[in-house]
Amino acid sequence: MVARFDPFQELERFSQALFGERQGPRMMPMDVYREGDHYILNADLPGIDPGSVDVDVDGQMLSIRAQRTMKEGEGTKWLLRERTGGTFLRQITMGQDIDVDNIHAHYENGVLSMTIPIKEAAKPRKIEVMAGHRDAVEGKAEQKKVES
Repeated sequence: MVARFDPFQELERFSQALFGERQGPRMMPMDVYREGDHYILNADLPGIDPGSVDVDVDGQMLSIRAQRTMKEGEGTKWLLRERTGGTFLRQITMGQDIDVDNIHAHYENGVLSMTIPIKEAAKPRKIEVMAGHRDAVEGKAEQKKVES
């Protein structure tokens, strides 16, 4: 086994030892992508109690909050502590094309997965093109459908 020295990781460990753990909400890594007529969001939350996961939508703001409780006990002496406990928070602004009433969330194996549908009105649609006089657009002349 080869030991590697990472000066940035060592600096982080030193600052945690000197100043204590970072206070305030922690971030969670996530992926968001579009698949057909919905978005998929996957957020890594390993070691989180599923009962602590809270997802809210307020207007266009999606908030994900979760809590990880670390073992703290009298007589516990940490030899290595890289995992952090506390509150995890992530907020993302969604577009107006989101159907907030039909968002579904599922937490399994440390991953929060969400399906975020797109409103029917925001989905792409084909526009029929008519041929003829300009008045045809307004329905004043006979129209002939153009196949595209």
